[in-house]
Amino acid sequence: EQTFSLNIKENIGELLLIELEAKPPSCKSCTDDEWFCSKIIVTTPEGARMLFPCYRWMSRDKKLVLRNSVAMLKTQEVAPQLLAHSQETLKRRRQNFNWSKLSLGLPHHVKIRIACSLPPEARFSFTKEKEFLFNSVTVFMKLKLECPKHDTWNSIEEINGILSNKPETYEYVQENWRRDDFFGYQFLNGLNPMIIRRCSELPEKFPVTDEMVQGFLPEGSTLKSEMKKGHIFLCDYKRLKDLEGNEINRKKQYLAAPLCLLFSDRGKLIPIAIQLNQEPGAGNPIFLPSDSEHDWLVAKTFVRNAEFNEHELNFHLLRTHLLGEVFTVALMRTLPSCHPLFKLLVPHTRYNLQINIMARNLLISRKGYFSKFTAIGNDSMTTFLKRAASSLTYSSLCLPDNIKERGMEDIPNYYYRDDGHKLWEIILKFVSGLVSHYYSDQDVQEDKELHAWLTEIREKGGLENSQAGFPESFCTVGQLAKFVTMVIFTVSAQHAAVNNGQFDFGGYMPNFPSTLRCPPPRQKGSTTKDSILETLPDVKTTVNTMAILCLLSEGSSDRYPLGHYPEELFSEETPQKLMIQFKIDLQDLKRSIDARNTVPLPYTFLNPENVDNSIAI
Repeated sequence: EQTFSLNIKENIGELLLIELEAKPPSCKSCTDDEWFCSKIIVTTPEGARMLFPCYRWMSRDKKLVLRNSVAMLKTQEVAPQLLAHSQETLKRRRQNFNWSKLSLGLPHHVKIRIACSLPPEARFSFTKEKEFLFNSVTVFMKLKLECPKHDTWNSIEEINGILSNKPETYEYVQENWRRDDFFGYQFLNGLNPMIIRRCSELPEKFPVTDEMVQGFLPEGSTLKSEMKKGHIFLCDYKRLKDLEGNEINRKKQYLAAPLCLLFSDRGKLIPIAIQLNQEPGAGNPIFLPSDSEHDWLVAKTFVRNAEFNEHELNFHLLRTHLLGEVFTVALMRTLPSCHPLFKLLVPHTRYNLQINIMARNLLISRKGYFSKFTAIGNDSMTTFLKRAASSLTYSSLCLPDNIKERGMEDIPNYYYRDDGHKLWEIILKFVSGLVSHYYSDQDVQEDKELHAWLTEIREKGGLENSQAGFPESFCTVGQLAKFVTMVIFTVSAQHAAVNNGQFDFGGYMPNFPSTLRCPPPRQKGSTTKDSILETLPDVKTTVNTMAILCLLSEGSSDRYPLGHYPEELFSEETPQKLMIQFKIDLQDLKRSIDARNTVPLPYTFLNPENVDNSIAI
């Protein structure tokens, strides 16, 4: 930190802007040509403190012009110099953050192909960059995988022995993956707690009868009566219908589009029927827990592979990473730095653009992970993502609405719902306080910059369809607060829920196979004790998937947990008090979750200490 004293004899009036320029080097230097400025604080002769936030890198050939930290709506701006500064800032940002299209029917993304081309303020920190590169190179060494030299697994015991240093949850998964109650548990508190919904009427394509399942329901009960009680649930993987399987090592891989029926009883959720494809018929039997052990395990394994695709591509990639990028780029292009919503939201964009660029290059490209090591491959992946994008709705991104829509209000031991709802309310309380400080309903309606942000999100996110239910405009403070809460929840809590447990729940391959090497059985009794090993991924696919999931679950030493705002962007008393209360509320929730988590398999993904401010991995 450096302090400079300037003695000025005449009163220069209100200080509006500061121009900052790095001194050119006196001679050619081998040191970096950029330096980082966090903030400038000006203390006037009268003792007033004026904060000018920067938090940007600057090169020696460019000047930075900073304005003070007081948040301001455009309609309230009076100084023409400040209006001009805001417009110049947006002009520069629109040049730096342009739009590009991955594929028709998918959200747009930033028009930058390699991470080093991002503006410095959007890139990883030095620490994050070096840690990520180191982890990428050393992930196999860290896992210490004891891989067999042959291609196909000889036994489940051989799979069990691949990892010597196992996390507690990984070990729990390995010991319990065959169990029906753990299979059901994962729909509530595993990697994807989003696809399950209450079933009030069986779809015609899934003709389960009372005779089929009477042995798994209370004596004398029927499917219809249990549906009325709210005890029957359905997982439908219809987005995978008719997708062609990939080829791995010149061997055909297979996908299914299953339907899975579950029964909730005495605190446990149990699968009672599985159909592996969408069209019922003689070649598509309904598998039951009373079938042979091998038939039932293979049927459940096809559901777990369907879970892999839904989780990784829809609920993880699309609904957090890609939407987060739309929120971020739209924010950079439409809201100037003085806008209160820019100040509120920019900490929640940290690293999102760089991690997404890396994902497009390394995971979902033609030569990326999905093309090499998953059954869905590249072409079918694109089709699947378009189907998923077409089903996006505003209510599905707002947790309280989503829980209600899926009929999941009352099922017991649904910790994602319980913790997520409390987090949503804490974020909403914080956002509502801040938004109502800067806005009246009339201010909301008249804020053209705000509506430009919303319009870009709708247009570039592919969310203009009226059935998607995204707002076309904001009329009230409450509507705006809900939308901003959705944005923050999506890139923080929701991403933590679907990201943080990837290695713990997915690292043990039989529980979360990325591909399957045999087609779905077309009749009962056709599987043997060898069928599961013949169906599961080969050794190379297994170890590469373990490495990817480990890398994606890795934390960083410079992470910013939810509610941590080290950059001093607000100087007004009200937002500062709101941020302090936000942290207090998050700490109270942390203590509550810690007290509940005295169970064999604690649910920790939405504990605030495990939730990042942004999508940083």
